[in-house]
Amino acid sequence: MSPVTRTYDKHWRLWARKELEGRGIKVDAPLMPEPWEPDYIEWKRQFDKLDVNKESILVGYSCGGGFLVRWLGDTGKRINRLILVAPAISHSGNYKHLTNLLKFEIDKNIRSNINKIIIFVSDNDSEGILKSVRIFSEALNVKPVELKNRGHFTLDSMGTDEFPELLSEILK
Repeated sequence: MSPVTRTYDKHWRLWARKELEGRGIKVDAPLMPEPWEPDYIEWKRQFDKLDVNKESILVGYSCGGGFLVRWLGDTGKRINRLILVAPAISHSGNYKHLTNLLKFEIDKNIRSNINKIIIFVSDNDSEGILKSVRIFSEALNVKPVELKNRGHFTLDSMGTDEFPELLSEILK
């Protein structure tokens, strides 16, 4: 992926952004450095530039979900809601290129800094993601919202770029 031309405008993200901005809601969706070989310190440096506060709703998808949990533990930030979509954490020897980002101990204390945590998972996602969701759910004491046949929440697996359940949670 070219760092010049890559975007996050795929799957449901562009649809969600348009829906939110159409309602006058400010959306930040920074492009994180080198997502094909992510470095936690670089991602943190980028994310620290955002104005995250007690009113913020953070949405993290896959690796981004794992990153947000780690970042919230490191920073102690207070936020309104954390929404994780098929979040990932390193729990096996697979995907070594993600170890720097996703190999961490979950700080269970972040629960007290967040008004509400929602985890979306599909019943037919990969076994690795299903295990990650179990790890996050147990550590954060959250019952995941299981959706049927959404795969890894990509356009191909969902058959649509719309994600109304996510939009509904953000708008609550």
